[in-house]
Amino acid sequence: MWTYRDNELTPEQLLLNESLFTLANGYLGVRGCFEEGYKDNYESIRGTYINGFYEIVDVPYGEKLYGFPEIQEKQLNIIDGQTMKIFLDGEEVSLFNNKHYEYDRKLYFDQGFSERSFKYKTEAGKIARITFRRIVSFQIKELLLINLKIEYDGEISVDSYIDGRVENYTNAFDPRVGQRHSKLLDFESSFIVDDKMLMSSQTQKSNLKVSCIATHKYYQEKGVTNISKVDENLIKYSIKVDNSLDITKYVVYTNTIHHNEPEKEGIQLIERAKTKDFNDYADEQREYLDKFWSKSDIEIYGNEIVQQRIRFSIFHFLQSVGKDGVTNISAKGLTGEGYEGHYFWDTEIYVLPALQLTQPGIARQLLKSRYRILDKARKRARVLGHKRGVKFPWRTITGIECSTYFPAGTAQYHINGDVAYSFIQDFLYRQDIDFMCKYGAEVIFETARLWLDIGHFHEDKFRIHTVTGPDEYTCLVNNNYYTNLLALYNMEWAVRIYEILKNRRLNELKNVMRKVGMNEKEIEDMKEAYSKMHLPYDKDLKINAQDDSFLMKKIWDFKNTPDDNYPLLLNYHPLTIYRHQVTKQPDTVLGHFLLEEYSTNDVIKNSYDYYEKITTHDSSLSACIHGIMASKCKYYQKAYNYFLDSLRLDFDNTHGNTKDGIHIANLAGIILSVTFGFGGYRIKKEGISFNPWKPLTWDGYKFNVIYRGRTIQVKIKEDVKFQLLQGDKIKIKVYDKDYLLKENLNIPLKKNMSQREII
Repeated sequence: MWTYRDNELTPEQLLLNESLFTLANGYLGVRGCFEEGYKDNYESIRGTYINGFYEIVDVPYGEKLYGFPEIQEKQLNIIDGQTMKIFLDGEEVSLFNNKHYEYDRKLYFDQGFSERSFKYKTEAGKIARITFRRIVSFQIKELLLINLKIEYDGEISVDSYIDGRVENYTNAFDPRVGQRHSKLLDFESSFIVDDKMLMSSQTQKSNLKVSCIATHKYYQEKGVTNISKVDENLIKYSIKVDNSLDITKYVVYTNTIHHNEPEKEGIQLIERAKTKDFNDYADEQREYLDKFWSKSDIEIYGNEIVQQRIRFSIFHFLQSVGKDGVTNISAKGLTGEGYEGHYFWDTEIYVLPALQLTQPGIARQLLKSRYRILDKARKRARVLGHKRGVKFPWRTITGIECSTYFPAGTAQYHINGDVAYSFIQDFLYRQDIDFMCKYGAEVIFETARLWLDIGHFHEDKFRIHTVTGPDEYTCLVNNNYYTNLLALYNMEWAVRIYEILKNRRLNELKNVMRKVGMNEKEIEDMKEAYSKMHLPYDKDLKINAQDDSFLMKKIWDFKNTPDDNYPLLLNYHPLTIYRHQVTKQPDTVLGHFLLEEYSTNDVIKNSYDYYEKITTHDSSLSACIHGIMASKCKYYQKAYNYFLDSLRLDFDNTHGNTKDGIHIANLAGIILSVTFGFGGYRIKKEGISFNPWKPLTWDGYKFNVIYRGRTIQVKIKEDVKFQLLQGDKIKIKVYDKDYLLKENLNIPLKKNMSQREII
């Protein structure tokens, strides 16, 4: 299935669908609002966003201490170019006055556009057929297109607007969205040039400018009249015609981050854009997506609902990710204002592993965007008292730390290890020494050095104190297992990269070390530190302890916690949560997923059993990882159930905040659930391996992996079929046995689960 369809018109579903029907291209995102609007009493987040376009806002503190961020960056809701109101013989068309029928709304994943159609009966009893189609172009990143077709026996009038009266959405009771600063964009200018409407606005503190330029193209040769009107921050273009109308609205967004002269370049872009019709752009969208899906599709055989939702996830995943090496991908992508447009560790631990499977080019752009903020990460490390290395921000847009609650933000030092991990993964996939010399080595060295600065030796073990792991319900602890494990891996690979470059690219190595001021003694210190890293372990439970004190705490009283008290962060003081054994999301379990080779299967299984019981899954990052590790532990029923939880998260709004945008890391997690979970795919320095199983409600599934210049198709049905679509023969491991893949390889599907264990 290549289409998502929803025809509900309830206030709750319309607000949800604004996120679900968002169209974006990594630069520009436009929420799926109705062009003609809703009822006056309906809530709407009518948003248009440019990735990385932000305002600076002050951070108020009751008690501000040294090093607390004084400012934040916030992604802005920019000028609205969606609005098009329809009048039939002077009667305004609305879907909320019981005069419509045959209403239908679709989002096409394979064609890259949305469509909304209905029939409307006027007071005079005449029938109109109305269809909206919308595209955010993958070819011209600044371009939004809205095509409107009306068939009606009478006078048709359309008022098309550019509206600068925009604000950001705020909610004082939810820390996951902005709580202040709604009006952040000031009107600058508006005017009409020939057939073009142009409006510019400017931020109040970041001094960034955004311009919106719109024009229209219609296909009637006779009987058309039009007029334009400018009221400062509102421009209206009106068109009248009899009997039928086919009009396309072209809207271009430029800004001073990506353009030298936004207004001038915007006019040039829209002149160029207007040379093609809507259908031409629809063809281009299809061509772009054909190439994308040929590599990145995940096919499910025998379950159409699952197939639809997986493709929905992959499509939105593609739409939201920055592709220019400057921008990244925020927690809500370009679908809403949740988390204020900030980039998190979601990029490295969820998004990049999914991209590196089949879209290495886009993945590289995200790596470059992290590299670009290294200097700011150095400055942040010095503010935190570190004399060397970098400290990547917990949440950011341009590279400054935007987290104001340091116990669950800045203290998550593991983000350094996460960023390093993503560069190491790139090297495992591509063995690209040039990229490592130009970008990766500097990042890996600088992140690794910080562990030497914050860690110390005690009783012949290297220990890292006062940090927060991925579990934000347990803050400021000593020797968080996940953090220490990623630090070990980071330093081990820093040493390995040093040795590789020393043997193969000595001059480049010297340049990098000179640039960062690193010496060989630090390499020796890293060897000792990672070889003696303290990884907490409980001998009685035979599990890796989450940190030194976690298992000493009282277990949270889950039995007497009402269902409506979840998520806990919205209903209990942080100190209450911190004093208990309760996890928001996988922590030790996530470490075992990323770096399973540093533990045993028995310890991994024991740890999974222990932590799953005390995990609330209040984070959208949780279900997918628990599902993947359930597959690892051969808990096939659990694995599939967690997978379904991930699929339902945004469609059914199970976390209650999809109106603020789709959960991008969860979308990536759905991809990982099939490939790393059901497919048992892993990539390590020794190579790639597979340990697949098949849910019994499926006839099978298929996905691709691009690895070191090879494209490998993996198809699981009654057997496991590997096909080398591109590249030379390659060694792979399947069910712990080595094989040489030349062209095709068929292996019987391992029957290691009972009918009772999976659905």
